[in-house]
Amino acid sequence: MTLPLIGILRGVTPNDAVAVGGALLEAGITQIEVPLNSPDPLTSIQRLADAFGDQALIGAGTVLSAEQVRDVHAAGGRLIVSPNCRPAVIEASHRLSMASWPGIVTPSEAFDALDAGATGLKLFPAVQVGIAGMKAVRAVLPLNTLLYAVGGIGIDNFAAWRAAGVDGAGLGSALYQPGQTPQQVGKQAHALVDAWQAAGDRL
Repeated sequence: MTLPLIGILRGVTPNDAVAVGGALLEAGITQIEVPLNSPDPLTSIQRLADAFGDQALIGAGTVLSAEQVRDVHAAGGRLIVSPNCRPAVIEASHRLSMASWPGIVTPSEAFDALDAGATGLKLFPAVQVGIAGMKAVRAVLPLNTLLYAVGGIGIDNFAAWRAAGVDGAGLGSALYQPGQTPQQVGKQAHALVDAWQAAGDRL
């Protein structure tokens, strides 16, 4: 079963991408994004897709335009994650059969994203919206809507977010920071996965 966790490798370099990506997969994280404000992100995405495309969903984060969606697709990426809700980005992803996770805060953004064909919704920044705000948004969404929290969610609060109804999470600086070794990242990835699963056991 695929864990509902997206590993965010912001700042990873092409030379480190495959080793770090392998550490995530070994821990059980099979959705990986390289934000487009990382060094040479398309090369990293291509290397990750070549190495792990049959085992994981590889793609880009911080995607802001339909042109960037097409560039990621050409590099072998099949996952598009954005910090905001732009229907043109979602529609371009949908046309290319790519998973689309736009960033939303308000119900208006959420419904615009779903209307455009989003795979799921990225509540961002989750720490700003808070659990009470998330529950208010969740209450009006269609029942089968996938909602991932990103930004400020981690080991210390997985249980509270899961109990409140979030479906998954995007893991950023708690999982990976530029310059960390694959061994460090693997240790962090295992700790996060273990905490996520333990939080579910307590529900």
